[in-house]
Amino acid sequence: MSAFDLENPELDDTIKDRALTSGGYPYNEGLKTKDYEKHLRALQIELVKLQRHMAQTGERVLAIFEGRDSAGKGGTIKRFLENLNPRNARTVALPVPSDRERTQWYFQRYVTHLPAGGEIVLFDRSWYNRAVVEPVMGFCTPGQTESFLHEAPPFERMITEEGIHFFKFWLEIGREMQLKRFHDRQHDPLKIWKLSPVDLKALDKWDEYTKARNKMFVATDTPDTPWTLIRANDKKRARIAAIQSVLWPIDYTDKDFSAIGEIDHNIVMSPEGFLARAG
Repeated sequence: MSAFDLENPELDDTIKDRALTSGGYPYNEGLKTKDYEKHLRALQIELVKLQRHMAQTGERVLAIFEGRDSAGKGGTIKRFLENLNPRNARTVALPVPSDRERTQWYFQRYVTHLPAGGEIVLFDRSWYNRAVVEPVMGFCTPGQTESFLHEAPPFERMITEEGIHFFKFWLEIGREMQLKRFHDRQHDPLKIWKLSPVDLKALDKWDEYTKARNKMFVATDTPDTPWTLIRANDKKRARIAAIQSVLWPIDYTDKDFSAIGEIDHNIVMSPEGFLARAG
């Protein structure tokens, strides 16, 4: 890989050219904006139908979004919610835990944000901080991570047994795409706020994040609460795929399968399938 200089306003051409197809991404062109906007509108109409149905039935939806830094979690969540009634649909992005929260049962501060009847709740990062970000950055002990990986499956099983529609998304991008997005943020005054000190440290910890991610998948990708991995080098395709993945398995009034469309399994797959392709 060519040298990467975050401070240089000109991104290296090799990184720029390889960004979209990095990490084995199967497309060498992004989804056309016209096609994206048409499909996104159709999906958002289906989300409005789903929300109306949930208000009548009291059903609940919970989705957590994890992934590489700059993978597009926030943008995907925004497209989920932008046409829904905010009284019953919200995002949760928790700050660093307080001194009191650090002494609680680890899952405790997340439980209070789980959906009540008729609600859609989307977590922009979740309890899985303990599986990837915290151990890689040295914010927790190895023992704490091991305890978490042991406790997460039964905790999540309780969520599904409660009747909540529960989705776990991991957004994956290639190395060059991550570098390009970090560079874009550094040199765009409207995006610079997205770069945190943790993000900057993550630049040099690609392999550590990969190992932590894989260990997390082994421990927590269960038949009861499986992970859905979305290859997100193209943000437009990733957003479409995430919304489709929520709409397909839920029954709701006036559901239009043709509007939802077939899920693209070139970019949506199980962790096992992704790792097999990655070699």
